[in-house]
Amino acid sequence: MKMDVQQQLNYLAHRSVDLHSADELKAKLEASVKESRPLRIKYGADPSAPDIHLGHVVGLNKLREFQDCGHTVVFIIGDFTGMIGDPSGRSQTRKSLSREQVQVNAKSYQEQVFKILDPARTETRFNSEWLSPMHFEDVIRLSAHVTVAQMLARDDFSKRYAAQQPISLVEFLYPLVQAYDSVMVNADVELGGTDQLFNLLLGRELQKVYGQPAQVAMTLPLLEGLDGVNKMSKSLGNYIGVNEASREIFGKTMSVSDDLMWRYFSLVLCMPRDELSTLQQSVASGQRHPRDVKDELARKVVAKFHGETAAQEASSEFARIFSKNQLPDDIPTITLPSELVHDGKVGILALIVHAGLAASNGEARRLVQQGAVHVDDQKIIDFKEPIEVKPGCVIRCGKRGFARLA
Repeated sequence: MKMDVQQQLNYLAHRSVDLHSADELKAKLEASVKESRPLRIKYGADPSAPDIHLGHVVGLNKLREFQDCGHTVVFIIGDFTGMIGDPSGRSQTRKSLSREQVQVNAKSYQEQVFKILDPARTETRFNSEWLSPMHFEDVIRLSAHVTVAQMLARDDFSKRYAAQQPISLVEFLYPLVQAYDSVMVNADVELGGTDQLFNLLLGRELQKVYGQPAQVAMTLPLLEGLDGVNKMSKSLGNYIGVNEASREIFGKTMSVSDDLMWRYFSLVLCMPRDELSTLQQSVASGQRHPRDVKDELARKVVAKFHGETAAQEASSEFARIFSKNQLPDDIPTITLPSELVHDGKVGILALIVHAGLAASNGEARRLVQQGAVHVDDQKIIDFKEPIEVKPGCVIRCGKRGFARLA
């Protein structure tokens, strides 16, 4: 993508929240052109969960825009820091992971990011490369560059300190380590969510200490999850994973509220402002129904990760099941083990869990209490009442969970 410096600046700054600073980014872009040297754009991800979701896609989209302008993405997988824990945006410490968990999750991350990033312009690094060999004296020397007052200026730390909630020294080390990553990869720009601003700015300060030009810090919006309130997170269960089946992605996207869907058009699909405005006006004027526009959104999201054919099939399947109240074609068939069946009946919670429609009895109970469980056409309202085992009967949980008894 051939752009002059000002065009690059406008293109890259679009949809950002914090930019420290636009003048510095322009100067770096000018130097990049003059020296024929692509900028190094740092983006870090701690593999705390093996799935990349649409919340991550917001950052990956911006990284791809930098690549389209000819720059290099340095994608840092925090295999070392993932075993420490990061409290960003949380009221409690994020649990640390074992080395084995981190390695499994990191492999999954690598497989998924290239659904969006250009492998030819991506440099994948693991921060254990420079952090694992450090000695304790190295850690002490590194820590000498940051004060406790600086750390307590971080919003989530200050809130926890004021509430007399514990903050471990390990947590103080995390932003320092992230900042040190910037030094080790010679980052020109670092991207992150708005909850990462403190860490990104600390990277600027540490680079100055080590005699490097300070990186530009750019933050991006946090995408709200399916609940419409909290940022998208696998731990909260309000996420859409890029590796999920096309039908699942489509159905989840259709559950997004009418107000929130515009954020998905902008942040996930990067729809230009003028196109988004035209689409919003068509809904406001009654020219288009919100449901049809949301179907367009869901198709585009599926197509981004699974292709146009899968998107059309998912849309048709969704309409057939929910608009025409029909069953999907590929309902899995399950066989109940004899220990679950008593006098020809089975407990509904055990049935739901065995069918893979809920992860636990507690989750199955909540589904029943919410009125989301049906056996054939009968809604189940009492989770204690066993149901009769009838071959061929269909169990449905929510809008997308189906199973058939053998």
